[in-house]
Order: sequence, then structure tokens, then C-alpha cells
Amino acid sequence: QVQLVESGGGLVQAGGSLRLSCTASGRTFSSYYIGWFRQAPGKERDVIAAMRWSGGSTYYADSVKGRFTISRDSAKNTVYLQMNSLKPEDTAVYYCAARRGAGYYYTPDEYDYWGQGTQVTVSS
Repeated sequence: QVQLVESGGGLVQAGGSLRLSCTASGRTFSSYYIGWFRQAPGKERDVIAAMRWSGGSTYYADSVKGRFTISRDSAKNTVYLQMNSLKPEDTAVYYCAARRGAGYYYTPDEYDYWGQGTQVTVSS
């Protein structure tokens, strides 16, 4: 069983930056695929970034490409989402999610473990 705890959300002005953290407890992230999702009011939960813990290519949604960066710290068993050049349309609840597997996973139904979510609000 994996427990995911997120932190780092908040209120920021447009053009600002935030860094979200997702720390796993109960088990290390090794052999897991990690995704960051977001869900705005009235909208579906969509993947915005994803990576395999062991390394390799990363995935970014077009809406965040060039502005957001997913990374990890093995020593802390933590995945980060660095968000730069934030826009009001980035306002949402952000979730990290994890699952084991050798493939690539981009939809919420494919993930087994979820964090509690953290609110990100970008003011104009």
C-alpha cells in the first residue's frame, strides 16, 4: 500500500511560480509510474505531467509544456512539479497519483494510488 501526501499549493499571481511535492510513504516509488493531474471546477481530471520513477522520458500536456517540470528526489521518495509562468487557467486542484507497471499511463482510471489534492489558485 502506498500513501501519497501532497504539499505546496497556494495562491499566486499570474506569472509566478509554485512547486508541488508528492511524498510516498508505506513503500518506495521504485517500479512505479507517477502522474500529476489537475481538476478545475466542472471539468474532468486531466493528466498534465508524468514520469517513470526509474527514469526515462517524461510526459507533459500541451497546456503546460515548457512551463512545468516533473522531477524526483530518490533520497526523499518525493516527486515534484515545478510550475513556472503560471496563468489563471492553471487554477485547479492538483493531484499526484501512482501505479506500478511498465507502460505509460495517462488517464485517472489507470492509477491505483492518489494524494489528497492541493489547491492552486492563480490570480490575474
